Amino acid sequence: MTRRGFVLFGLMCLIWGIPYLLIRVAVRELSPEMLVFARTSIAALLLVPVAAGRGELGPVIRRWPALLVFAAVEIALPWVLLSSAETHVSSSLAALMIAAVPLVGAAIARTTGDRERLGFASTTGLLVGVAGVAVLVGFDLGGASATALVELALVVVGYAVGPLLLARYLAGLPALGVIAVSLGISALVYAPIAAFSIPDGVPSGRVLGSVAGLAIVCTAVAFILFFALIGEIGPVRATVITYVNPAVAALLGVTILDESFTVSMGFGFALVLLGSALATRPSRKRPDAAPERLVAGLEANSP
Repeated sequence: MTRRGFVLFGLMCLIWGIPYLLIRVAVRELSPEMLVFARTSIAALLLVPVAAGRGELGPVIRRWPALLVFAAVEIALPWVLLSSAETHVSSSLAALMIAAVPLVGAAIARTTGDRERLGFASTTGLLVGVAGVAVLVGFDLGGASATALVELALVVVGYAVGPLLLARYLAGLPALGVIAVSLGISALVYAPIAAFSIPDGVPSGRVLGSVAGLAIVCTAVAFILFFALIGEIGPVRATVITYVNPAVAALLGVTILDESFTVSMGFGFALVLLGSALATRPSRKRPDAAPERLVAGLEANSP
């Protein structure tokens, strides 16, 4: 790996581990709907002109039915559910739960579209991963409500389904164009909803900084860097960041927000990672997945 590749890889491991912390801070003063509107609108204002300059908007807009569904499943619904859940659970637990996305994605792919029989390694991986989630949920709720856990579960499902939609119905389209338009659509949808939850006063500087960080650094800049990382080291090696992000998020939650991190949380997270690695191992009989599909799988893990 080149020096540029190492730098991009390190940045993406950090940048996509930060959102959980920033969301936890922002929802203390902003409603989940207002937060999602602010994040998507600012990011869209930054990315849409870039995508337009590259001529990536036209081909994307022509597939608007599939794009609407993708935007809802990948951005609009998961981001508001994640923000809502983090009003009740720690950022650390939320991040560790989201680590189950590759696991759920593998289960969906192997039992629906791919129609590939589950081998011993895949079956073992799914069982180990489920056990890891059970450990996380069973021992480290931290007072979380059932509603918050359901919201996190729906976020995981949405992030897992999004790549499948992208691969089947939006294949071949420029990735940045898809993300930029999806952000714009989400912002338009949440604009009237957020109008009913405008804060009474100006949010604190900490909250405003969190919103700016989410929109500019963790969304707009992150996607540009991410696509550069794909071009530098390839989609296969880039998938490793999806296993590092939750650990970074948990570390930030513990050190900055003084959240608790127990042995069972660490054990559950390790089981989820092991299960995901086993469940997502490609079959020896199948060719490598197309780069577009791998890129989609990575995008699904952006919080």
